[in-house]
Amino acid sequence: MKKSILSMAIAASALSMAGAAQAEVKVGFLGGFTGGIESLTPPIYEGARLAVQQINEQGGILGGQTLVMPSGDTTCGDASAASNAADRMVNTENVTAIVGALCTGATIAAANNAGIPGGVVMVSPASTAPAVSELDDNDLVFRTVPSDAFQGEMLAKLVLDRGIDYVAVTYVNNDYGRGLSEAFTEAFEAGGGEVAENLAHEDNRADYRSELGSLSATGADTLVVLAYADTSGQTVLRQAYEAGTFTQYVGADGMVGDSLVEAIGADVLEGMIATRPGSPDLPGTELFNEAAEAAGIDPSAVFAAQAYDAAFLVALAIEQNGSAEREGLSAALRSVSSAPGEIILPGEWEKAVELIAAGTEINYEGASGSHEFDEDGDVPGVVVEMVVEDGRFVSKGFVEP
Repeated sequence: MKKSILSMAIAASALSMAGAAQAEVKVGFLGGFTGGIESLTPPIYEGARLAVQQINEQGGILGGQTLVMPSGDTTCGDASAASNAADRMVNTENVTAIVGALCTGATIAAANNAGIPGGVVMVSPASTAPAVSELDDNDLVFRTVPSDAFQGEMLAKLVLDRGIDYVAVTYVNNDYGRGLSEAFTEAFEAGGGEVAENLAHEDNRADYRSELGSLSATGADTLVVLAYADTSGQTVLRQAYEAGTFTQYVGADGMVGDSLVEAIGADVLEGMIATRPGSPDLPGTELFNEAAEAAGIDPSAVFAAQAYDAAFLVALAIEQNGSAEREGLSAALRSVSSAPGEIILPGEWEKAVELIAAGTEINYEGASGSHEFDEDGDVPGVVVEMVVEDGRFVSKGFVEP
């Protein structure tokens, strides 16, 4: 009898240990795996997954639990798809937090319809439109990328610095396109330039020749396209080239993908200029670059570093919060991302866990910035000049304010 009881106790203990070892903490990822940025999304997702991998390799989260990252496709442009994907994360997967979404409209739809009602912290590494700052979000929506209010200003400065003061603009008719167009136009005209025409266009159409006819009628040689590399932006550029009416092309972060150059032709886009949020020269930047290259990820891929930071920050906040519960996570996120505190760099998970356990304040200094969130959940940032050379987008350094 005693042996039987002992065997049962050992079996129960083994089951308990197995359950603890297999316990999971879920952080969801929402991205545009199909649609307007489908070629840009994979390295962004891999950037976030790199943080998850490092955390699990260094002992896991909350006393050895495994951090997992289920994903959902927002399609970038479909608000219903974004809402449905977010609903699955919040109410079926029961995630503690979400990295994403990427496109601004997707983030707003996901937040309003699932994230905010469910009390789930969302950290977007790519939603740049000013509209994100205006969400009534109960301090639940953050981003590790600067607002387009800043990128639009820097793009305008870059164009003016190139001696271009007369342009035609077309933008995708959504929160991203409108916000970026407004910021660019205001700064460009304040700097002495003239926007000859500024036309919205709908995404996912096969023909933009009517809009291009109006834009070319202005006599502008430079066409600014504020759209997506895999949908309308690509079609607009192809049809503009076929019409032969512009000699210089300009874009922003949604257009910065080598898939765009491959689709249109390296000779056609040679010399195209664009901007994208970048990573300042911080110690964490080099650490991320080394880890990403070792993992087979292009560290310079658009928003990959921002996605890594979003995932690492969320994990730090969960550890700081002491549980996988959603309540209190927003305050914990602000705590681990802000001074004062002992500096934590990318990959320093074990160090962070030890400090948190000891009750020591920490301050994460990331791969793409310091991420001192303001009251709207926004961060300052830097913008990088990109130029198409020899068939690919090449970084030319920071655009200085």
